[in-house]
Amino acid sequence: MEFWKLLCCSVLITFSSAVNYRGFPRSKKLLSDKTKVLVGENMSYRQGDAEYFADEYEMEDVEDEIDIDGESINREGGDAESDVDEYDYSSSKAVDTTAAQARRGQDIQGIPWDSLSITRERYRQTRLDQYKNYENILHSGDRSGKDCKSTDKGYSFYEFRRNSRSAKSTILHFQLRNLVWATSKHDVYLMSQFSVTHWSSLTCTSSEVLNVSGHVAPSEKHPGSLLEGFTHTQVSTLAVKDNLLVAGGFQGELICKHLDRPGVSFCSRTTYDDNAITNAIEIYDSPSGAVHFTASNNDCGIRNFDMEKFQLSKHFRFPWPVNHTSLSPDGKLLLIVGDNPESMLVDSQNGKTIAPLSGHLDFSFASSWNPDGVTFATGNQDKTCRIWDMRNLSKSVAVLKGNLGAIRSIRHSSDGKYMAIAEPADFVHVYDVKSGYEKEQEIDFFGEISGISFSPDTESLFIGVWDRTYGSLLEYGRRHNYSYLDSMI
Repeated sequence: MEFWKLLCCSVLITFSSAVNYRGFPRSKKLLSDKTKVLVGENMSYRQGDAEYFADEYEMEDVEDEIDIDGESINREGGDAESDVDEYDYSSSKAVDTTAAQARRGQDIQGIPWDSLSITRERYRQTRLDQYKNYENILHSGDRSGKDCKSTDKGYSFYEFRRNSRSAKSTILHFQLRNLVWATSKHDVYLMSQFSVTHWSSLTCTSSEVLNVSGHVAPSEKHPGSLLEGFTHTQVSTLAVKDNLLVAGGFQGELICKHLDRPGVSFCSRTTYDDNAITNAIEIYDSPSGAVHFTASNNDCGIRNFDMEKFQLSKHFRFPWPVNHTSLSPDGKLLLIVGDNPESMLVDSQNGKTIAPLSGHLDFSFASSWNPDGVTFATGNQDKTCRIWDMRNLSKSVAVLKGNLGAIRSIRHSSDGKYMAIAEPADFVHVYDVKSGYEKEQEIDFFGEISGISFSPDTESLFIGVWDRTYGSLLEYGRRHNYSYLDSMI
């Protein structure tokens, strides 16, 4: 049953049964020789990588109990309502789920639990019992629970609107989950195989924005741009803000496209090191109003690019690979997380360390500033998200625990009221910041999470779900309490 084999790397879709889905890396960001024939020579490898994911995501005992194969679970869903919209994807129909259908009791992902020999509740418990969190430091997840905050999970800040199964979000690297970006409450950009696609929640249609499967070269001439471009780029991370899209690749590629212009504006390679993967990208407006972006790289470097001049403006190096960075709202501080349990705050102008941040027990892959500029969050493979306060950096002010695994992505709403964190699979947690993170909404589904994104106006929350059968884009809308209207009646 395909949705039980929650793979974390889209290039492995073509694996044969003989491989048994065992081509995943234990070593960070490096694929084993088994996958080399599938993804080509343009990727770095480490010989002898352990087969980490084989036992984690193969749930054959449960599959045997249900006694159905991938084809039968992939059927159209006989209980579907007549008003369900259908879309053609890879020669099969994908049935979406609307808010009205969900209110009538239909599963939001369209999984036909009534026709299966296992209940959703039982399968959820099986997932919780059997899922093994990926760790670089042994038992970090088990040791991180003692300081975690108790929360009330009964809240609903964002309500389900639609599950769009024709919006196929995919993942290339299992630790990097920043591949979904909303530029408005109706416009979302996501990776789908080798294409960056735009999804409109108004028309429920997708359109290709950038295809990197072949040759990509800049159509504009700028100093420092690689005019020869790239071929067959494997996109590891993505960022979209306003009219700028930046895609980062496994070989340090950076591809910049303005959404209001034809073609590609700028291409650059951050490094020619063997360990060159681009881990994260952040686009921001500088105090002068110029658009910049920061690229976090596995070669231990952070590079800042000025997109007005199309030039590299700053390059800082650190003792360990940098997995994610976040710039403070005032532009003065950079929050750095990477292959070290200790994170750090550094001066954004010179890269000098302002303060270390100690508390996590494993490597971190997510970070985010609250728009208030006072608090910020870090996400770690020890299954926790830690909240920090600039007024006292000696320890975190709150520790929030995930259910299954690492905290791979963190987003704040633009008004600072809500913070969303994503685990590798199945769970997104939304917290009310003003309640001291005590009020929580837990969004529960099945599938690997490719990314999460609030819309800039905070009205929408989008979740990319990677799965060969039930891959989709989940859309939630912000709930409003118009209590002032009651006083007028």
